[in-house]
Amino acid sequence: MSWITEAVSATATTSPESTQQAIGYPSLFLLVLFGALVPVIPTGALVSSAAVVAFHQTAPFALALVFVTASLAAFLGDVALYWLGRRGMGSKNGSRWLEAIRARAPEERLEQAQAKLADHGVAVLVLSRLVPAGRIPVMLACLMAEWPIRRFARGNAPACLAWAVTYQLIGILGGSLFPEPWEGVVAAVALTVVISVVPSLWKRVRAAS
Repeated sequence: MSWITEAVSATATTSPESTQQAIGYPSLFLLVLFGALVPVIPTGALVSSAAVVAFHQTAPFALALVFVTASLAAFLGDVALYWLGRRGMGSKNGSRWLEAIRARAPEERLEQAQAKLADHGVAVLVLSRLVPAGRIPVMLACLMAEWPIRRFARGNAPACLAWAVTYQLIGILGGSLFPEPWEGVVAAVALTVVISVVPSLWKRVRAAS
């Protein structure tokens, strides 16, 4: 499933589905995994795009494979980043991974994450994966609360499943609305961008008023 080709070239599929799957699933896994470690890749848009292409395929279980691939990669990436952060917390000089986490967690959002984590515990992890830019502050709050990695992993597993389902449903919606896969990819990417931008715009409007 070459969803990358679909998204970039915006043309009809020209290669066999077996070849597309051999390229697409490993690519999706690696990109989501890397995006969890270095949160600069729009992994939600990637999952939605993959779901669009899977929706238009004849291969059975294509959508299920997208879900498993995306959720597993997100989970492993989160756990790896948390482990690296714990190593940084235990080091005298810290680590570049811990500094990267701190740089993406503004003080105000970190305080909110700490308060919610104290009140609601593991449930906050699930919401943090669904809220734009919410994952890193909550992860840092867990690090500062000295959560063991097993406790973080148990809470993060349903968070990654909920995240994969949400963005896959966006992709399925885009795929069902348009006959061509590239049209669905464009719609899904646009919707994920809107979802990520709306919360920050709403906060600015509230602050201005």
